[in-house]
Amino acid sequence: MSTITRSITALVFSSVAFSQTITLSVKGGPPTGTTIISGSGFSAHAAIDIYFDVTDEFLVIASASGAFSGLSLEVPASALPGKHWVTAVQRTSGTGVQTPFNVFSNWGQFRFTPTHKAFDPYENLLSPSNVGALDTKWSYATQAGVISAPAIVNGVVYAASHDNNVYALKASTGALLWKFPTEASIQSSPAVVNGVVYVGSFDNNIYALNATTGALLWTYATQEGGGVYASPTVANGIVYVGSGPKIFALNATTGALVWSYATGNTVSSSAAVVNGVVYVGSYDGNVYALDANTGAFLWSHSDFGGFIESSPAVANGVVNVGYDNDTFIALNAATDHYTWYYTTGGQVRSSPAVSNGVVYVGSDDGNVYAFSGHSGSLLWMFNAGGIVYSSPAVANGVVYIAAENGTLYGLSATSGALLWSSIVGSSIDSSPAVASGVLYIGVDNSIYAFDLNNSAGPERPAEAPDMKSLRPNLALRPSQPSAIRPGDGDQ
Repeated sequence: MSTITRSITALVFSSVAFSQTITLSVKGGPPTGTTIISGSGFSAHAAIDIYFDVTDEFLVIASASGAFSGLSLEVPASALPGKHWVTAVQRTSGTGVQTPFNVFSNWGQFRFTPTHKAFDPYENLLSPSNVGALDTKWSYATQAGVISAPAIVNGVVYAASHDNNVYALKASTGALLWKFPTEASIQSSPAVVNGVVYVGSFDNNIYALNATTGALLWTYATQEGGGVYASPTVANGIVYVGSGPKIFALNATTGALVWSYATGNTVSSSAAVVNGVVYVGSYDGNVYALDANTGAFLWSHSDFGGFIESSPAVANGVVNVGYDNDTFIALNAATDHYTWYYTTGGQVRSSPAVSNGVVYVGSDDGNVYAFSGHSGSLLWMFNAGGIVYSSPAVANGVVYIAAENGTLYGLSATSGALLWSSIVGSSIDSSPAVASGVLYIGVDNSIYAFDLNNSAGPERPAEAPDMKSLRPNLALRPSQPSAIRPGDGDQ
């Protein structure tokens, strides 16, 4: 081959490589999430291997124009938080193209989702084997106490304080991004959905703020007096939040009132929303079930008396909630009949978490309880050494909870064994949230983040893998993009 011919050939291959592109429908998300891959600039009918990091996940055949689309990639459950790489390599030429994918998870509102189970199914870095290495990552000082539980969305921590402010902090460093002042202190925990922060204040207003800038989008004045204690729950475009004796449903975009329902006393419980039904407790001693779209009364339950500060968690057709008269109950979500109850040694103001058929909750008697969600039988009990007003979070086999003695705990979800503890302050009334290998919580007058300080679990490589080192899986069968999933064709 002549020098000119070799130069032309090299130029052709260089041009092909330069023109190859791949795009992702979403460039980040949690393990087991999906992104849709499209590509162009490849040779006609070329066989193209699609890698996630160094694993060959798909073999796809390009069209006559050298393109493909609609390839659904499920992020591996084992993918750790941080930057990963999606690579497309044409088998015949070895040319290819790469684009990053950032693995992360969010904890978007109080108790994680509208069901209030407070279980993060995406956590894969913190585990019973390494949680003992947790240490302070950063803390941010506010001007008054933090009872509000944090929300973590797209690398930002949102929390509020009795100093009247809503805060947005960079999750990696704790640096202040913005803060928004209300007219009174805030106990309500923010909910962050579709780029909007929703939170209530003791000034009787419910606020909607731009999650990026903190700019005010709308307010709704409840005019009930006494302030908004409850944390908003956002589901299907509606914000549900209690103020005074009422539960309000507001249009999430405009703040317009959709409906309101009056109970017999203060509503500080955060509503759970499941299958078109709102479940919420009141200081009048009732658990209410209301139609989520209209607010129509479905049923109420008050056999156990007392008042309800705990927020219900709904799982497997059961409403789990605590009472101030030392009782924890499980109600049939459809009929209001209780399926079981348990008498603790103190008020149950903590909101329960539910994971793998087990219900976890704290009590003013200083204990953390684990019950069978089916029968209510006690599985284990852990003495936290102080009132447990905090509500537990569960992630990857660990229960995180705090006591008012200033101690934060990590417990085995299966046995209740102590895996980690840290005396962080003098008092903790806030509830923990876990996202992407980091534990967040309010302590005294500060917002804290705890992580492994890179002492366990590899950091993600900053650079893309060398395409020359990637090895195709020759057992993969070529398939149409719309029909394939990771591993199709494995022998």
